[in-house]
Amino acid sequence: MEIIRSRLFTADRPWGAKNISNMNGITTRLHWTDQPYKWHINDGEEVFVVLDGQVEMFYRSNGSEESVTLNPGDIFFASQRNEHFAKPLLEARILVIEKEGSV
Repeated sequence: MEIIRSRLFTADRPWGAKNISNMNGITTRLHWTDQPYKWHINDGEEVFVVLDGQVEMFYRSNGSEESVTLNPGDIFFASQRNEHFAKPLLEARILVIEKEGSV
């Protein structure tokens, strides 16, 4: 058993993570960042939950680039072929659930 106070979590680098669990190849990780991530496509589905801060999520849909601002409690779901990248507004803490080893 473990209690994690996500608002207190920091990492030594942007997108540094605390591994919370690996359940049959699906990982749950808590990330801290103050820098954007790169455009990418995950190897599988991804659940991206903003716990603290705000994140502007950019994604490509039907050939056009779009974005949405995610606030604490908001969830972004990316299916296997959705190209996207996240840009925190200041710093953010994010819970990511995805296939082990995914980008």
